[in-house]
Amino acid sequence: MKKIVLYIFMGTCLMVTAQSKEERAKAYFSDFKFDRAIELYSDLAAEKKRPSLDVIQHLADSYFNMNRYQEAVKWYDKLYLIKGKDVGEGNIIKLVQSLKASMQNERADQLLHDFYTDEDRLNMMLAQKKHLDSMLGEKEKYATTNLAFNSKKSDFGPMLFNDGLIFASARDTIKSNGELYPWNKQPYLDLYITRPNDSNYIPEKYLENLESSYHDATLTFSWDGQTVYFTRNYLKKKNKLSANEDGLSNMQILRGTISNNELINVTSLSFNSKEYSCGHPALSPDGRHLYFTSNMPGGFGESDIYVVDLNNDGDVLSDPMNLGPAINTRGREMFPFVNNEVLYFSSDSHYGLGGLDIFGSVISSKTEYSLPLNMGKPLNSNMDDFSFIREAKKGNGYFASNRSGGKGDDDIYQFEKVKAVDCLEYSGYVLNEQTGEPIADANVELKNVVDELVSIYRTDEFGYFNVILPCNKKNMLVFSRAGFSKETVVIETGENPEEPSKNNKVYLTPFDSLVEKEGDIEKIKVDPIYFDYDKYDITERAEIELEKVLFAMQKFPEIKIKIESHTDARGTDAYNLELSDNRAKSTRRYLISKGIDVERIESAHGYGEYRLKNECANGVKCSNQKHFENRRSDFIIVSKQVNETWNAKK
Repeated sequence: MKKIVLYIFMGTCLMVTAQSKEERAKAYFSDFKFDRAIELYSDLAAEKKRPSLDVIQHLADSYFNMNRYQEAVKWYDKLYLIKGKDVGEGNIIKLVQSLKASMQNERADQLLHDFYTDEDRLNMMLAQKKHLDSMLGEKEKYATTNLAFNSKKSDFGPMLFNDGLIFASARDTIKSNGELYPWNKQPYLDLYITRPNDSNYIPEKYLENLESSYHDATLTFSWDGQTVYFTRNYLKKKNKLSANEDGLSNMQILRGTISNNELINVTSLSFNSKEYSCGHPALSPDGRHLYFTSNMPGGFGESDIYVVDLNNDGDVLSDPMNLGPAINTRGREMFPFVNNEVLYFSSDSHYGLGGLDIFGSVISSKTEYSLPLNMGKPLNSNMDDFSFIREAKKGNGYFASNRSGGKGDDDIYQFEKVKAVDCLEYSGYVLNEQTGEPIADANVELKNVVDELVSIYRTDEFGYFNVILPCNKKNMLVFSRAGFSKETVVIETGENPEEPSKNNKVYLTPFDSLVEKEGDIEKIKVDPIYFDYDKYDITERAEIELEKVLFAMQKFPEIKIKIESHTDARGTDAYNLELSDNRAKSTRRYLISKGIDVERIESAHGYGEYRLKNECANGVKCSNQKHFENRRSDFIIVSKQVNETWNAKK
């Protein structure tokens, strides 16, 4: 939920005594008491036919922060009607999220098209939308379970620890002498540990001496479980909040050592500052990088994801590096988690289903990340879905959500791969064999062992394809494209789900690369076929060229040819005619012996010296090279009734 997610970044501020109704409303808003701010701003809006932009903005944001999305749509719409595109990307993002949470997806999509003029940004969103649409058309890959230990308050931020699960919760009403966090009127967060698969196990406080009177949440461990990084408010002595000049107690990331079930040697990381918040620490599997979320100055949006380098002792070696526009947007990116070279995080501004959605991006290097792709349903919903983690081997894991049907404000869900009909995710690229360039709109046909079509897919503009193969099957994938060869890949799947097979490359041969034209005639492209003098047996040198003919006919099994052999003018006409005819028929026998169907060779004739290519006829003195031009065999294409897409215009 937004209030839980955001209050990791915000503390409380003191209520300012105000004179006017608008001043009191602003003070309530600043103190995160959005329900009371709504009351006063609603009165102000009703008092005037045209309320001020400031009143409209604060009403919209208050409803948004309270997750009252339908009311938020009303007020963000008013802002958009008045200001148009000058309303700003931040408001557009919140309006889009409110529309999606209200199940008005078509209008949300249209708004994105109308607002974004940046072609790169729009193309990025369209690519994300295409991916999500394709996922929504497939069977769900995971089954989710709302866990028994969830309370009526907020529970989120799961982290695996040995055989237990640590999580943040606002269930403790005794904490901080009963003082409530003003945003959601719930107790401050504390960390608990439970056994997630034991419904009778009552969650216990994790490390009693870790607890403060305010927020303690979201943690990560070193590989040996001895060092912990966690999030907490800035505190003064006697466990009191420490506020900055604006009266806010921001969040910081602390590091400590666990010894005898106690937390010792607690220190604040060097990049923390009371002027902004840092939270949601997540270590890379090798322990060399720490990812975290912050609203520090210089970012792209409300909150961004950053990374720092660590040494072997866990000390910070570098300044925080923003992950850049591939990951961060004008909205909120938060809750990073790294597993198997993939960065998982939540965002409300990459294309999603509504609210915060969980995304995955492949890490190429510390500075390079692939296009973030939505994890789809059921991990994501039209509400907030966040704090995703997963096991390294099985791929199962946990996340939090405030979706409908839960036990409380935010609940923790377990997800497991569905053991199913579909076993193997097989993906990769279809490329031009001659140039290596991607082939867009190539057909990818999934067939079974009796060559029956199961389903058909198309590659995208990058030549990318992704198919899900059924279990216990001998699957045939047939790749084709107009003007290219067909290629077949056979994949056998077992009973149990397998790891995805990614980055496979399939090369299609362009037809034009194998043929040449003489006027209206198309011929398979070969160099001269060499025969021994006065003989028509196929020589080793001739086989080299005939392999090109075989290759073309194997790659394009629908084409038919006729063979025409020619000699130069030396020797008698009758002798040359017989010799060339023998050579043509010898060539046909060779191709048939190599598996070419006899029906695909319409004819094989010799024409002797009757079709010379130059002036070197009988009685004309010519060089050997000139005579050589006339000694040739042509493999003329007489039919190419290939698949129907060959001559179709895309």
